[in-house]
Amino acid sequence: MRTEKAYEIAKELYASIGVDTDRAIEKLKTIPVSIQCWQGDDVCGFENSGPLTGGIQATGSYPGKARNIDELKEDFLFASKLIPGKKKLSLHAIYLDNGGKKIERNEIEPKHFDTWIDYAKENGFGLDFNPTCFSHKMSEDGLTLSHPDKAVRDFWIEHCIASRKIAEHMGRELGIRAVTNHWVPDGFKDIPVDRYAARARLLDSYEKIFAYKGEKENNLDAVESKVFGIGAESCTIGSHEFYMGLASKLGIALTLDTGHYHPTEVVSDKISSLLLFADELLLHVSRPVRWDSDHVVIFDDELKAIASEIIRGGFEKRVNIGLDFFDASINRIAAWTIGARNMEKALLYALVEPSEKLKKLELEGDYTSRLALLEELKSYPFAAVWDMYCKSCNVPERDEWLALVKDHENKVLANR
Repeated sequence: MRTEKAYEIAKELYASIGVDTDRAIEKLKTIPVSIQCWQGDDVCGFENSGPLTGGIQATGSYPGKARNIDELKEDFLFASKLIPGKKKLSLHAIYLDNGGKKIERNEIEPKHFDTWIDYAKENGFGLDFNPTCFSHKMSEDGLTLSHPDKAVRDFWIEHCIASRKIAEHMGRELGIRAVTNHWVPDGFKDIPVDRYAARARLLDSYEKIFAYKGEKENNLDAVESKVFGIGAESCTIGSHEFYMGLASKLGIALTLDTGHYHPTEVVSDKISSLLLFADELLLHVSRPVRWDSDHVVIFDDELKAIASEIIRGGFEKRVNIGLDFFDASINRIAAWTIGARNMEKALLYALVEPSEKLKKLELEGDYTSRLALLEELKSYPFAAVWDMYCKSCNVPERDEWLALVKDHENKVLANR
């Protein structure tokens, strides 16, 4: 009853400024958020036990990480019951079900992911996909699709084509379009002499990968840039400008990762500009701390700004929202829960904003009223709307989920 009482008061207050909170709650239930599988096992996957390479680090050694597919599925399903809203699960190629056999990455097939498709069907998830162009003997020198050795390039081209076909299979089987994100770690630790040649090779590789047009109704391809990485501090071949041009040339989506830009750049400012020219975008939402450190997403100003850009522009069908963080220093199920709930929270925060009223004030040049209303909104009873949203999705309200995670840790994770 406490939740309902608080919500009725909040509903009345928001209605006084033209916001229908019931409608906002129902709208949010239609917006999917893609949650990354790799938070559950520190980006290890089930292909081999080699080290992480390609500028990727999952720091920390909190006990209880998933050691196999069954444990990862169990953990994600547990987390999903604590997270409200419509969910997809994003898989990397290294999460294949290979039956204990060694499968080279350029030989992966749809059948290696059929058990994931069955899992998604059973639990009502969509699936997204990612080629894994790191942590492999063919990427040891920091180059993949831009490698001067044609044999290396061909290997990764074949892997990316295979990944696209797997994603199409997922979309076809589930009836929910998959999104495939292409990212490579290619770059130089020190200052290169011929950046152009490396980028020309990268372009040629992608033209070969996307020569096969694919089933657009079942899979959306996106390409992701990065400003720098560990071991690639001086030059990243796949820069923002490179991928923006590539996406435009090939008619594919552009991925914006919140940690892949200079510290003074924000993704929230890029969304409206790019959607004037691109049909769709993919977001990888993380929290960079000094660099692309992939901290768990918190309910901060930039997250709220990203959600506001999506909702204010009516871009929820053009911006595909995915999460990308991996923290091994805390309970991994809690990390999923905190990050995903905060993404949902930011979207709801945007949905209970009187956007049309604010736009009208802005168009009329009444910047005084615009600022005043934006500031007053910060003290409106948003928490009561959030609690009602969680209740309507049958997930714990406020911090009630934490006790469930702690209990699960004591009973399940502690035995691993």
